[in-house]
Amino acid sequence: MRLRLIPSIPGYRTLDRYILGKFLRTYVFGLLMIIIIVVVFDYVEKVDDFTELKAPWKAVINDYYLNFIPYFINQFSSLFTFIAVIFFTSKLAMQTEIVAILSGGVSFKRLMWPYFLGAFLITTVNMSLSLWVIPQTQREIIQFENQYVKRRQRVLYDENAYRQIAPGTYAYVRGYSPSADNVSFFALEQYEDSKLVGKLEAASASFDEESGRWTAPRYVTYRRTEAGTYDFTLHRNLDTLVNLDARELGETKSLVKTMTISELTDYISQQREKSSDDVYIIEVERHTRFSYPIATFILTLIGVSLSSRKMRGGMGMHIGLGIALCFSYIMLGRVFEQVAISGTMMPSLGVWLPNIVFALIAAFVYIKAPK
Repeated sequence: MRLRLIPSIPGYRTLDRYILGKFLRTYVFGLLMIIIIVVVFDYVEKVDDFTELKAPWKAVINDYYLNFIPYFINQFSSLFTFIAVIFFTSKLAMQTEIVAILSGGVSFKRLMWPYFLGAFLITTVNMSLSLWVIPQTQREIIQFENQYVKRRQRVLYDENAYRQIAPGTYAYVRGYSPSADNVSFFALEQYEDSKLVGKLEAASASFDEESGRWTAPRYVTYRRTEAGTYDFTLHRNLDTLVNLDARELGETKSLVKTMTISELTDYISQQREKSSDDVYIIEVERHTRFSYPIATFILTLIGVSLSSRKMRGGMGMHIGLGIALCFSYIMLGRVFEQVAISGTMMPSLGVWLPNIVFALIAAFVYIKAPK
C-alpha cells in the first residue's frame, strides 16, 4: 500500500497548479515592476557621475546593474512574497473562491500546501543568492562604485585599520593598497596589563598573499625598560609571519558582505582565535543570511491566514495590515541586529528573535483563520 502525504487526485492537482501559478506570477510581476522603477531612479541619480567619470556602457550594465538586481531581489524578497500572497489571496477571498474551496472539502491545512511549495522555491533561490552569488556581485559593485561613482562611495578597505591579532597584540596599518598589497605604515604593539611593552614600526610594508608574510626594507623596534623608558633599535629587511591577513584590513561591515558562506565561516574561526571584537559583526552577518530567507515561510503563513477571510474594507484592509506587519518585521530585525552587533545579546538570538516572534504571530492568526 502506497502512502501519500499530500493527496494527488486531479482536483487537488488543479487547485495546486492554480494557486501556485497565481502566487509565483504575482510575485515575479511585482518584483519586476519594482526592479524597473528602482533601476530607473538609481540611474537618474548616478547618470552625472557615469558621464563625468566616463563609465563604459558595458561596465554600467554588466558590472553594476546586473550585479545590483540580485542584491535587490534578495534584500526585499520576503516583503514582495508577503505582498504577493496578500494581494492574490485577498482577491480570491473577495470573490468567495476561498469559501468555495473550503466548502468543497479541502481543509485549510491542505490549502496551505501550494503556498508553502511556492515559499520553498523562493527561499531556495534567495538562500543560494545570499550564501554564494551576492558576495561575488558585491565585490563587482564596490569596485565599480569606487571607480565611477563619487557620491555615497562604498570603501572596502579602511584608511586606518587597527586590529587585534592575538591576546595583547595589536596591528596598526595605514594606507593599504589592495592592488599592490602594500601599506604606507605598519606597526605591531604588545601590551601587558594594559601597558605598552614593545612595538615594531615600518614606514612601508608589503604583504605576500601566498606565504602570509609581511616584509619591509627598514623598521624600528621599541622595548620598554624597567625604568619605564623605551629603547629603540633600527633594523633592515623585515620578513615575518604575522597573524594578519590583508583582507582583515577591510571595513568589517563591508568586507563580510563580499564573503561566501564558506569564507565567512573560516573568517569567524580566525577572528575567534584572535579574540577579535569584530566577531559579533561577522556572526550577525552569517545568521542573517539564513534567517531572512526562512522568514519567507513565516510571512507566507501570516499572509494567507490574514487575507483568506473577508474583511470590511476589502483588499485594501488586507494589504494595509499586511504591509504594516511586514515593515514591523523589518524594523524589529534591524533593531535586534544592532543590539547583537554591540555584544549586548547573543548574535544568534538577536538575529532569530524577530523570526521567533513572528512565528508566534503566524501560529495565532493561523488558528483564527477560517476553516
